[in-house]
Amino acid sequence: MLPLKTIVEGLLFVADAPLSLARLVEAVGDNISSESVEQVVESLINEYDDLNRAFSLSLVAGGYQFRTKPALAPYVLRLKKKSPQTLSSSATQTLAVIAYRQPVLRAEVEKIRGVDSGGVLRTLLEKNLIKVVKRDDTLPGHPMLYGTTPKFLETYGLADLKALPTIEEMERLEPKDTRTLF
Repeated sequence: MLPLKTIVEGLLFVADAPLSLARLVEAVGDNISSESVEQVVESLINEYDDLNRAFSLSLVAGGYQFRTKPALAPYVLRLKKKSPQTLSSSATQTLAVIAYRQPVLRAEVEKIRGVDSGGVLRTLLEKNLIKVVKRDDTLPGHPMLYGTTPKFLETYGLADLKALPTIEEMERLEPKDTRTLF
């Protein structure tokens, strides 16, 4: 039998989406404990970090995945002959409201943003960054409640929603007032 580290590394290498610890344990089989698999994953994370490779093994969207380091984005985009995909500011605002307030009604999003958000919600649904999580049966018409998807977590490199920055952390990132004093 191959070493556990080789098996786990191979599974992570061929996966097209983040693999949860439970899924890795299931795929390894042979009565290997989740603790053993978790130790191997942590070992691989540390090894790749120490080697300073072009990629890392990261916890995203509730699972582990090899990811190209962000500094290589311009080269990867040039190779793929693509420009970086960005969201409009209205889509980014809407996505932020949903991420922090989920599950949230369209009416709540529109109240916070102060504008109609139907088109933006449709775009975010098409990009699979948000989904309808349920309907609010307490309100007339049973409006839809929106939440983020695993693709949202994967796209933004978040392990889970708890990894979203707090308001205080975001305020520290805000650029300082650059007006001159004269």
